[in-house]
Amino acid sequence: MPKATFKTIDSLDVSGKRVLVRVDLNVPMKKGVVSDATRIERAAPTIAELASKGARVIVLSHFGRPDGKRVPEMSLRPLVEPLARALDKPVAFAEDCIGPVAEDAVRLLKPGEILLLENLRFHKEEEKNESGFIDKLSVLGDVYVNDAFSTAHRAHASTEGLAHLLPAAAGRLMQAELQALDQALGNPKRPVCALVGGAKVSTKLDLLGNLVGKVDKLIIGGGMANTFLHAQGLAVGKSLCEKDLANTAREILAKAEAARCKVLLPVDVVVATEFKAEAPHQVVDAKACPDDQLILDIGPKSVANYIAELRDCATLVWNGPVGAFELKPFDEGGVALAQEVARLTGAGKLLSVAGGGDTVAALAAAGVEDKLSYVSTAGGAFLEWMEGKTLPGVAALIRAA
Repeated sequence: MPKATFKTIDSLDVSGKRVLVRVDLNVPMKKGVVSDATRIERAAPTIAELASKGARVIVLSHFGRPDGKRVPEMSLRPLVEPLARALDKPVAFAEDCIGPVAEDAVRLLKPGEILLLENLRFHKEEEKNESGFIDKLSVLGDVYVNDAFSTAHRAHASTEGLAHLLPAAAGRLMQAELQALDQALGNPKRPVCALVGGAKVSTKLDLLGNLVGKVDKLIIGGGMANTFLHAQGLAVGKSLCEKDLANTAREILAKAEAARCKVLLPVDVVVATEFKAEAPHQVVDAKACPDDQLILDIGPKSVANYIAELRDCATLVWNGPVGAFELKPFDEGGVALAQEVARLTGAGKLLSVAGGGDTVAALAAAGVEDKLSYVSTAGGAFLEWMEGKTLPGVAALIRAA
């Protein structure tokens, strides 16, 4: 997606104006306390920049799935303090996101001040992208900034509808995400490698189908690699394997061959008798998995093969872990790959873009989540973008440009 096709904050005059900023504050909570503030910290720069330019900043977000009902446990009120801490500025709160309560709170805002509105999804019309609800949101602002790439795959009132009614631009996080994604698959330096892991082929059929026509190399890891090994006639023991998708796997391999995309599968694997941390294990050839064993990681020869291929690439897109990274020592293959990707990135030899919940967790476990070119915290949106789908929230910004 060419970065010149959407407006950014740089094109807006926000001084004194009411700016509606859609962010994603859908953060993990434990007993009413934020347990991971990553999304708050990532949303802060755009909010802070707008406030510093004299905007009256009105922050919009959803939280959880209240299904159009007012659920006290899903209120955004507990996020006021962590957001204020991230901004080092006071944050006001309104008990609703539309109507007189929200309008009165907005009216009290002075230039440079920040207001957080209540959970958008307390109104069922938000997810239905209902025009009346969009109108009620739009009267609160003069300008709309979307900084929530992680919700851009949803055509909701606050992610898509508002861009049609107000002057619209991408926030800094959205801008960074779109530019990183453009560099990775839109207009990349070649050769391009995609590393796709995870448990099941069934959840990533569209992704694999799209990638084989766009990348030069495709590394398949995780449980999904077992399905491809099975499709080639290899035994996978008691491993997770979608045997009913063997024909689909063969079709993907044929499509890759036709597109001259080199597919890399494990040549050796780490096996154990049970899915358990520190379970007794051994390395075996990928063609020799015992009947009573589970494949839980890639072996050292596979790691060496993948690293050799990565060293020959200019761009990497990574989605999904290659092994059972949550169980030691079955995280070793993924850690070795992650550390080499970080080294190549740091040396300026590789542009590396990764995304997806498990991917981010695996990179964090390897201690390299801040050493890649860009790590996206967007789950579904990142995956749909990799699948080649149009993201409504992004398309609306491009139309508004």
